[in-house]
Amino acid sequence: GYNYEDAILISEKIVKEDIYTSVHIKEFSIDIRETKLGPEKLTRDIPNVSEKALEYLDEEGIISIGAKVGSGSILVGKVTPKSETETTPEFKLLNSIFGEKAKEVKDSSLRVPHGIDGTVIDVQRLKRSEGDDLSPGVDEVVKVLIATKRKLREGDKMAGRHGNKGVIARVLPEEDMPYMDDGTPLEICLNPLGVPSRMNLGQLLETQLGWAALKLDAWFDTPIFQSATPEMIEKKLEEAGLPRNSKTKLRDGRTGEYFENEVFVGVMYMLKLHHLVDDKMHARSTGPYSLVTQQPLGGKAQFGGQRLGEMEVWALEAYGAANTLQELLTIKSDDMNGRSKIYESIVKGEPATNAGVPESFNVLVQELRGLALDVTIYDSKGKQIPLTERDEELINRKGSQF
Repeated sequence: GYNYEDAILISEKIVKEDIYTSVHIKEFSIDIRETKLGPEKLTRDIPNVSEKALEYLDEEGIISIGAKVGSGSILVGKVTPKSETETTPEFKLLNSIFGEKAKEVKDSSLRVPHGIDGTVIDVQRLKRSEGDDLSPGVDEVVKVLIATKRKLREGDKMAGRHGNKGVIARVLPEEDMPYMDDGTPLEICLNPLGVPSRMNLGQLLETQLGWAALKLDAWFDTPIFQSATPEMIEKKLEEAGLPRNSKTKLRDGRTGEYFENEVFVGVMYMLKLHHLVDDKMHARSTGPYSLVTQQPLGGKAQFGGQRLGEMEVWALEAYGAANTLQELLTIKSDDMNGRSKIYESIVKGEPATNAGVPESFNVLVQELRGLALDVTIYDSKGKQIPLTERDEELINRKGSQF
């Protein structure tokens, strides 16, 4: 059942031998600019940062090669001059108490983005003073390369050369994989139901010819429009002393018993695709919201939420899950007052308050007003609900007239 819906079963041997292990290198860079208030500086002396966070930085604030880093680690320490307006009242108070001009800089260091970890393998510095061609206003650029080693695991995507793609559902111990009469265990199991409806028979022919090629220790070149015919492939299988239809009896690795039917066996090229489960893995508690709709942003890169589309809403409506739906469409999304109140009530252990008006509804009303349609909203008692400060002013003005 583990190869249901194009899923793939693989042997642990493939993982152990690093056959599909890949190294991924990501580049992160930071510009050091000349600002109106003075130049930015590379430094290890970053305000409000613990010594632990600085342990791999050199005296100039640049990470050492070979350092292991994770989400939020500082790669390059940088400070930017801060204007007087940016200083907080508390900061000014401390200045006046201690009588010293405290550091008027803010932390603008380069950090590892969310969801990335690895080892620093290289650091490059480009300087205008040394003749490097940099953008206007940029004095120096520091680039840091981080490498990550990824072994094949459940959830990674693989494909053959015939559009026969699938996701790894399970990595089985070598001894549990089905094996042939000569004791050879299989390395990959695919679902036969992935072939008939898609009619990509090339994968079957490749598997047959691949087995013959392995046994004959030969290479076969099958260019398009001149590829090997089924008859030629059967002939090669016979030459190799293999069954003409490439089917053989297999034993179950767990019980040692034969399977009921013969199984199609062979050798095929399989590739690992650049859709790795580690890159897809994502979860969010609270995070950034869109400025216009006030809904959570989308996508892992923005640390966004899971989108609840029309179809998901229909599913919940059909199920009659009214309270769940209301939560998802208001306090878990764009009801600005509701979401801060619910947070408060959870912390204090109080019962939840009623949901308010979602911000997206306000956006719709404002859009209609932009089309010169005067839209006003009333509650069940006939009292007008203000959507903006201007609405409140108008309601108050009307009230004072009566």
